[in-house]
Amino acid sequence: MNKPKIALLLGGISAEREVSLKTGEEIGKALDKEKYEVTFYDPRDDLLSLCQYIDQGDVDLVIPALHGPFGEDGRIQGMLDMWKIPYLFSGCLASAVAMNKEWSKKIVNEEGVPIIKGKKLQRKDNIGKNIKDISFPLVIKPVELGSSVGINIVKKEEELKEAIEQAFHYDDNILVEEYVKGRELTVTVMGRKEPQALPVIEIIPKKSEWFDFQAKYEPGATDEICPADIPENIKERIQEQAVKAFQVLGCRDVARVDFIWEESEDIIYFLEINTIPGMTSTSLVPQAAQAAGKSFSQFLDELIEGALK
Repeated sequence: MNKPKIALLLGGISAEREVSLKTGEEIGKALDKEKYEVTFYDPRDDLLSLCQYIDQGDVDLVIPALHGPFGEDGRIQGMLDMWKIPYLFSGCLASAVAMNKEWSKKIVNEEGVPIIKGKKLQRKDNIGKNIKDISFPLVIKPVELGSSVGINIVKKEEELKEAIEQAFHYDDNILVEEYVKGRELTVTVMGRKEPQALPVIEIIPKKSEWFDFQAKYEPGATDEICPADIPENIKERIQEQAVKAFQVLGCRDVARVDFIWEESEDIIYFLEINTIPGMTSTSLVPQAAQAAGKSFSQFLDELIEGALK
């Protein structure tokens, strides 16, 4: 029996390129070479070779290990749909909607999942007028970017301009939200027809105030408790909300859903959903898979089997 031929895409051109390279490398290491024939492509450098490879029909599955714009936002997915090439992770529309923090929050909120009070801003907007009803401290973030790139917590008005300019450096649309202090929890959801939530992970940054880029990717910068030491009813609620967000946004295969649990009010706020979550040596999805009794290789096998079917 011939091995399935897999095109593994990594790198790309977004501000999350370095993380994408690491994710692709880790996936490549974990894929069983006895089962799959794997070819690596970086769309930044090998786009023509990739197009020729796909056009010749010499690929059974694409794994787009690409974070951020031009990888996680539906563009590459739309291209693959046109070529009728199977691929892992969510489809074109779900990827585009999930990548946009404003749209994804509105959609999940309509399904009863709480979101934090905030406002989308564009460059032309009067900043002071538009955020007058939002209380400090604030979280400033690009609408379409991940890995905590371009995000800042602003505690006083003097810090606002610089944080907004930094967010606008990465995106023409930004979100200004009230800062909610609480326990950061994340849930990996996997599957297609009947998606299941994996164990909840609690994220406790040690070197920074919140789960910023350093906390995400520097070894030892964060304690990640898996499974999270939380009451059973909270675990069930957050897993239920994660699956609901996954389904209502039309996701498939795997996604990581991030929340803040504000204990005094007992509210679990949806933060965002990552349709191509990081899978580096410090990433959360492989940890959740391991807690569920799956090695990273077994986890990938399940995803690939579902996509090839």
